[in-house]
Amino acid sequence: MPSKPQPIFPSEQRILNNLGERIKLARLRRGISAEALAERSSISRMTLHRAEKGFPAVAIGTYLRILAALQLQDDLNLLAKDDVLGRRLQDLELSQPRKKKSKS
Repeated sequence: MPSKPQPIFPSEQRILNNLGERIKLARLRRGISAEALAERSSISRMTLHRAEKGFPAVAIGTYLRILAALQLQDDLNLLAKDDVLGRRLQDLELSQPRKKKSKS
């Protein structure tokens, strides 16, 4: 039995929509038909359509296959590359004096 789809926030949906649009534009700039890209990516035409529309259920592995077929796979390495917030939080923690644990 398929699992219930997880809710997605509007801001997250916009990100997926924009990603899908960029994939579609990259395909069109290269003059590749949707059918050809789907075949090169080893996915169905419908799955490609869903990725280009930003459907949240499309797996990240599917995006990787599409990007690889477009020779854009290295762009995936840019995701969460520089964790600015995490580094700041880590720096704050390091600058705080450590509390000694009391023996119980």
